[in-house]
Amino acid sequence: MLSLLLLALLPPGDEAALRVMWNDWRGRRPLDFQMPPDGSGRVFIVEQGGEITVFDSLAADAQHSTFLEIDVRRRNNEEGLLGMAFAPDYAASGHFYLNYSDSKPRRSVLSQWQVDGEDPDRADPGSEQVLVQVAQPYGNHNGGGLAFGPDGFLYWSLGDGGFFGDPKDNAQDLGTLLGAILRIDPSRRQGRTPYAIPDDNPFRDTPGARGEIWAYGLRNVWRFSWDSDTGAMWAGDVGQDKWEEVDRIVRGGNYGWRAMEGNHVYDKKHKARDAALIPPAWEYPRTEGISITGGHVYRGSALPGLQGAYLYADFDSGKLWALRAQPGRPAQNDLVLATGKPVASFGQDAAGEIYLCCFDGRVYALVAPSP
Repeated sequence: MLSLLLLALLPPGDEAALRVMWNDWRGRRPLDFQMPPDGSGRVFIVEQGGEITVFDSLAADAQHSTFLEIDVRRRNNEEGLLGMAFAPDYAASGHFYLNYSDSKPRRSVLSQWQVDGEDPDRADPGSEQVLVQVAQPYGNHNGGGLAFGPDGFLYWSLGDGGFFGDPKDNAQDLGTLLGAILRIDPSRRQGRTPYAIPDDNPFRDTPGARGEIWAYGLRNVWRFSWDSDTGAMWAGDVGQDKWEEVDRIVRGGNYGWRAMEGNHVYDKKHKARDAALIPPAWEYPRTEGISITGGHVYRGSALPGLQGAYLYADFDSGKLWALRAQPGRPAQNDLVLATGKPVASFGQDAAGEIYLCCFDGRVYALVAPSP
């Protein structure tokens, strides 16, 4: 009760503050923050240009070095090295996964890599095994979210293929992997395919559909995560030109794009308007920002007033919000902080505390404000 009272006394937007994580390090475009499930306490920061830096701890004086550097396609602002995920058994297998853009032809690549057998702070640069390659018709809307779910399967978000207005209608086409969140099992093969499709994937046995699809009708999901308490899956889906949206992702869900943009009709003639579409848990207009960055449900202890809220931001405006949205209840969305930063991604440590990767080259911790 005391923590809630203290928060009530703070001006709106002052529930938290930012603290620079490593003063002696400045990246170029840090866009992913990962901690391996091996108990080491190390932090891996992914940069869009293709470099991954490993820090030996969360301490301000942490030592850092280059874990891996790969060549990626960066001809478009949204291309590059976009996501990283450690296998749940990383401590034993040393496997991790990357999502990046490549060229000739233009495509998105998902591949498995191996840590060096002698140095845990270096990857084996020759260990790549490509799992999935998806042709990209345009240079934008590459998605890029990559994470293992509580079920142990690997999820990957892919945008609708780009350009403007999803001209190929990919997001409503179950025959393509674009405009969807995918779910695969990379720990085993299925025939000639270097991964397996889980038995309970919703479209695994649907004629003409790609069995990898978990949810679809999405324009360009930029980051998704799971609530560590409830298991609910949350995502930020970047809008077209009027609305940004937060979605609660469910198995087999159709989220409406391009028939709908948020709660609003986008394509008046699209047949999907008559389908069972799932509306967003929340939306905000372009007066508040122009590119949503999905975050995490807060389960830490440093900011008790934010407990249970979904924290997310806007890349352009730098605003960071706390959304409380439960089925059957009115949603509440509060401004937490006007960061003034281009927030590209969120991270979370083992204690549930939140970190922000920003395109000013810094990584920030979200902390309680000074008295």
